[in-house]
Amino acid sequence: RGAPAAGVTPLSALGILFNTGAGQHILKNPLVVNSIIEKAALRRTDVILEVGPGTGNLTVKMLEKVKKVIACEIDPRLVGELQKRVQGTCLANKLEIKVGDILKTDLPFFDACVANLPYQISSPFVFKLLLHRPFFRCAILMFQREFALRLVAKPGTKLYCRLSINTQLLARVDHLMKVGKNNFRPPPKVESSVVRIEPKNPPPPINFQEWDGLVRIAFVRKNKTLSAAFKSSAVEQLLDHNYRIHCSLHNTLSTLLIRWLYMSQGLWEIPENFKIAEKIQSVLKNTGYSEKRARSMDIDDFIRLLHGFNSEGIHFS
Repeated sequence: RGAPAAGVTPLSALGILFNTGAGQHILKNPLVVNSIIEKAALRRTDVILEVGPGTGNLTVKMLEKVKKVIACEIDPRLVGELQKRVQGTCLANKLEIKVGDILKTDLPFFDACVANLPYQISSPFVFKLLLHRPFFRCAILMFQREFALRLVAKPGTKLYCRLSINTQLLARVDHLMKVGKNNFRPPPKVESSVVRIEPKNPPPPINFQEWDGLVRIAFVRKNKTLSAAFKSSAVEQLLDHNYRIHCSLHNTLSTLLIRWLYMSQGLWEIPENFKIAEKIQSVLKNTGYSEKRARSMDIDDFIRLLHGFNSEGIHFS
């Protein structure tokens, strides 16, 4: 058949060319597979979501322990291999395969998610999971090592970033174990780690779009003071636009009495010489965060800062 294309590795035993460019690295070590399943604490009544099942090394072991596995795979060739693997066995009727891109698919109901993910979808998939309803019990996920360490990073550490604080706002995250390159076929170029993610249920009473808008601005230059970070002209234009919309909405309150009360106190009216930059800096100063840097701020700090902005009519979504 000639030489394989770049980024594609032959696996003669199955006659499949693995596309490493699409994150196809099959977990081959049964000890690692068993360890992942043990840490997932699977139950007989569980419905499990698996993303990127590959040839089914993890899938088959889970099928032996749970009520059902919903395996999501984008590559029809691997779907065929997985179907062949359980065909004619008692496990076949416990497996449901969904073919397609998991990021473009509505997630089904599931109790837990266990997956050796294609690493390039790690971040969008984590947030798709965490914003999914109804809640699931936990997710045991394989990630590139540095990504995993960012998920669990604490304020003040080198890897602490927007990903860290957003994930930790919505979930408890634990680093479970390291997995070396040689446990995969073909071996990836990076080391891997397994992480446990447990959604906070109930979730924090925060508008996540508002929260993420604030955090995004703060972490663009996480080593800058917030006073400096908020002096960007693009940030000022966005917040000025949002502020004017907010004021406009409050000036069209449904009852005349409430509107009169607001107007009589001068609330939500924008003076001619209004400058959003001055209002932003005033909020930062009054909340005590003007000279703080995102790299050292925790969840409580950002909640207080968001409340400070919102109470002055400044919004981020």
